[in-house]
Amino acid sequence: MQTHKHDDIRQAVRKTYQKVAIANNASCGCNTTVASNACNTDSTCCTPEYELNPSPENISLNLGYSNFEITEVPQGANMGLGCGNPQAIAALKLGETVLDLGSGGGFDCFLAAKAVGENGRVIGVDMTPEMICKARENSIKAGFKNVDFRLGEIEKLPVADNSIDIIISNCVINLSPEKQKVFQEAYRVLKPGGRLAISDIVATASLPYEVQNDMTLLTGCMSGASQLNDLEALLKNSGFTQLEIKPKEDSKQFIRHWAPGSKIEDFIVSATIEAIKPV
Repeated sequence: MQTHKHDDIRQAVRKTYQKVAIANNASCGCNTTVASNACNTDSTCCTPEYELNPSPENISLNLGYSNFEITEVPQGANMGLGCGNPQAIAALKLGETVLDLGSGGGFDCFLAAKAVGENGRVIGVDMTPEMICKARENSIKAGFKNVDFRLGEIEKLPVADNSIDIIISNCVINLSPEKQKVFQEAYRVLKPGGRLAISDIVATASLPYEVQNDMTLLTGCMSGASQLNDLEALLKNSGFTQLEIKPKEDSKQFIRHWAPGSKIEDFIVSATIEAIKPV
């Protein structure tokens, strides 16, 4: 796909979201020397420029979260980084164990923790130390007892085999340079009968070469998107069945703000991705 090396991509993504975490007032020992407007330097999807109000709350409303969901999480957990609402398709049940790939400040983890109850468990994995730091601080402040945040890459999950009921993720897998490994790891950690409930960016047309190799567009959740048929093949190759990939055409309305003037919305959309690990 890209000519960039895999480690170069990971470092660029990590650096971008390190700045986002710090710009959103991460503390508990995190490096706070980066200026508070660092979010604007590398990532175009960290604060989409909505005409009315670019606050995380307004962004999340545009992505399909309810007012109730937005107000239920600890302050600072929601940074408006997603491209959809995986909670809407997750159908979480009491007592389930949930894994969030690329958990950021913990927004979706905290919503999931309330849904699965005190007998359930939620694990968030993120490769950016500052995001893990921020999420753990949010968890402590809000008194969550059933959420665990772990530092790690989604291509090599720090999670046991066959231990997860459902995997959620919000606009993260498109950032990985090794998506097949991501889905293989997801398959490994899911219990038989476990399921994926993911919101992500997918490509509806072949991306121009210059777009594929634009690191800013990649870290901004755009140029790393897989085409629909490729995504389906990745899931099948990993062993998943009962695939449902549903592009959301109305997502072009917010995607066009991620890179104004680039017409990137002609090539990508947000989609919900569901699949099952067979019993």
